[in-house]
Parts: sequence; C-alpha cells; structure tokens
Amino acid sequence: MEVKEAYQEIENELKKHIAGKSDVIKLLFISLVANGHVLLEGVPGVAKTTMSKALADVIDADFKRIQCLPDLSTSDVLGEVLINEKNELELKKGPIFTNILLMDELNRAPPKTMGAFLEALEERQVTISGQDLKLPVPFMAIATQNPLRIEGTEPLPKVLADRFIIKVEVTYPTMQEEEEMLSLKESEEKVETKKILTIPEILDMQGRIKSVSLPEDIKQYITQIVNASRTEMHVVMGASPRADLAFMSCGKAKALIEGRNTVTKDDIHFLARPVLSHRIAVRSTGGIGVNGIIDGILASLPQ
Repeated sequence: MEVKEAYQEIENELKKHIAGKSDVIKLLFISLVANGHVLLEGVPGVAKTTMSKALADVIDADFKRIQCLPDLSTSDVLGEVLINEKNELELKKGPIFTNILLMDELNRAPPKTMGAFLEALEERQVTISGQDLKLPVPFMAIATQNPLRIEGTEPLPKVLADRFIIKVEVTYPTMQEEEEMLSLKESEEKVETKKILTIPEILDMQGRIKSVSLPEDIKQYITQIVNASRTEMHVVMGASPRADLAFMSCGKAKALIEGRNTVTKDDIHFLARPVLSHRIAVRSTGGIGVNGIIDGILASLPQ
C-alpha cells in the first residue's frame, strides 16, 4: 500500500471517531512513518488519549496503556523477575513490551519512573535485573501530558523530552468541532473500527523514508533554524542535534504522506513548532512564549 493512500484511509477511519484535529492526526501518522515517539500536550478532556487509542485501533499491532500516577514504580512499567511456583526465576514483562505504548499523563509520574523510559525511547530496549531485552518492532510511544498549571504535574526533564521526535499541542475544539463531536458520540456504538495497516506494512513504510530526497538547500535551512534556536536572546537552552534529525525524518515522512519524493521548505515550516517547542528552554523574564520565538526564527531567515 502506498503511504499517501494508507494515510488517507486512516484519516477517514479516524474521522468516524474524532471531530477535527486534522493536523494532530497528520503529525501522529508522520511520527509513525518516521519511527519516532510523540508527546501530546493539552488540558484534560481535549481527546489526547482518544486520538492515541484511535490510531492504535486502525493498526493491526499490539497496544498497551500505562496510566502514570505519582506512585507508579519502575517495575510497573518494565516488569520484574519473580520466583514462580516451581521455585524458578521467571521474567514477568511489563506493559512497555508492545508495539504502540500510550503513556497517559507522563508528567504525573515520579522522576525515577520517568528515567526508566529513557532507555526504551532511545535504544528500543530495557534492562531488567542486568539483562538487556529488546522491545518489539515497531515500537512507538505516545505520551500525553497536562500543562504545568494543572495540579500534580512536574516538568519533564529535557533529556527525556528530547527523545520524543515531536511535541503536539492539542487545543480546545472549535464550537463546530464540539457539535460534530456530540454527533459522533451519539452514533459511536454503531461504528466499527477497521484495521488499515499491518506490522509488515508499517515497517515497509518506515523503510521508504530512505528513498525521499533532502536537497542541500533544505539541509542548510534546517541547520540554520536549529542553530538560531541556540543564539536567540530569550533562549536559555537551544535545540540539540536531535532536532536536525527530527526535521529530516519527519520531513521525509510528510513528503511520503503527500505523495512526494523531495522535502520542501513548506514541510520544515509545518514541522518547526512540533520539532522545536519541547527542546527549547525560554527565559522566564523574556516575555515571549516558545512558539513566538520559533515563529520569529522562521521569519528572520530567507524564505
């Protein structure tokens, strides 16, 4: 199946359950094709979890969910070695051993448990009792987080946030979208979700990334944006080199989704906020939000 065709089918299927949010759905699928992880941020009730589960429902792959609470332990995530009825050591694998993992309200988890995700997100493996265990292929983590003004939340360490290929802001729906949501919920029980993609098809799409061209001028444009994030006067910490790689992978995935074999500046503009917003630390006295800084960087560069 062509990537563009698969995306159109998935979008149509998700629209049976989700009102609006076209850009969010597109970014989720871009991340899947780019073999990356996604951080969804928004207030409670704006369908972050619903969209994550809906994406998993249209893929014929294993899906698990972890509800991140202040008492969530490392073993609750990774698993542990236990003594079974035969008095033998037995590995009980945790929910992280799956194809698509939903980490709900990640910024409510304790720091030690957040740290347990680092190896999984970066290396696609975990270590239990000194034993390195590979995670299933493909492995995609979708984490949701509430804004920091919500009680009980903690800021994600930048070293953890940097492992997510993009961060997507999920905003309140428009009135029209809310009306559509009520109609969808009214008839939801009658709608069956169809499986669109299999694991081999996902792996094939991820492999096609290599066939998409990244012109020299686009490479230069990406590095200019990332470098500017480090020198902007209101920024304490700019984007790491992972931002360059995220622009490249997601840019190629977006081109595939749209039926093209070359990345353009428009692709990079579309991805700028999702790629950079969680990688930049802004001075509290700057008076400019992180998105304002990103927009300013784009405006300052030759178009």
